[in-house]
Amino acid sequence: MEVKEAKPPSGYGKPPWEFKGSALYQLHLVKSETARAFIPKEFKLVEAFGYTLGGFFLASYDDSPAARGDCRNSMESTYILWAARVLVNSDEACAHGRKDVGLPSQVARFSKQRITPIARQSENNSNRFFRMIGVSTVLSHPKNCLDIQVTEINGTSATDICTINVGTAALAKAVPELNSNKLIGPVIKMSLPSFSGRTEYNPHLLKYSCQIECRIRAVRPAKVSVSSVAPKSATEQSLETPSSKFVDSIISRDLVQNERNLSISVLLSKPILALEFNCLKMQVEAPAIVCPCSEYTFRAV
Repeated sequence: MEVKEAKPPSGYGKPPWEFKGSALYQLHLVKSETARAFIPKEFKLVEAFGYTLGGFFLASYDDSPAARGDCRNSMESTYILWAARVLVNSDEACAHGRKDVGLPSQVARFSKQRITPIARQSENNSNRFFRMIGVSTVLSHPKNCLDIQVTEINGTSATDICTINVGTAALAKAVPELNSNKLIGPVIKMSLPSFSGRTEYNPHLLKYSCQIECRIRAVRPAKVSVSSVAPKSATEQSLETPSSKFVDSIISRDLVQNERNLSISVLLSKPILALEFNCLKMQVEAPAIVCPCSEYTFRAV
């Protein structure tokens, strides 16, 4: 596929865009049929026995182009090299993700509540292996667990997405004594090519790269839970002879709800590995157009 330079991005200033903070990257086994609903038809899905790899990237940035020195949170429902849904707690970050990077960004609220679980320590073959290769592991600790309630915001409406129980020092930031080089793992550097676009706000197929430097360690996977869906109101159930405009709005709402539910199903799938990124420095390059929108007609999931 031919790669063309994208128009100079705006909002966050000139690229590359730099982010500093910490993150939790959690890999899950996801049903292939769920992944196909998000990935463009140009891509071949890597799968085995009806499953592929997905998961989420939950980040807390102390420093970003949007607000220097101010904490910013984001969460991505992802498949390898593709973001299915991105939630950010800033209108500016949402607009930047949509228009400049081609991400399916939505504004959300991240409400944090510290909890005190019962500490458990155990030794198993997996923990021994990680220590042998220089990657430390962390289990539950009574001082560094946090419940993060994620709520999607759309105008005046709010929809609870999930609650994530995080037991890692990087995101909880409640145990200063754990922020020592001995416990936060070795330094790694990596370059991650990613694809984006094919959205209402940026219909081009884009490719961009992330340069990441951080300290990494394996941690216990975060627990994700969702609340039951509230029933429709009496007004919604008893509408008479709706207009065509109203029917279109209902269809649009149902499509958005379906996309949201598919993203939630990724979060609820079986986790297989969780990695904590401490001292994270991430540099995102400007995207390049791989396939212009003239060769593709946008269709909502």
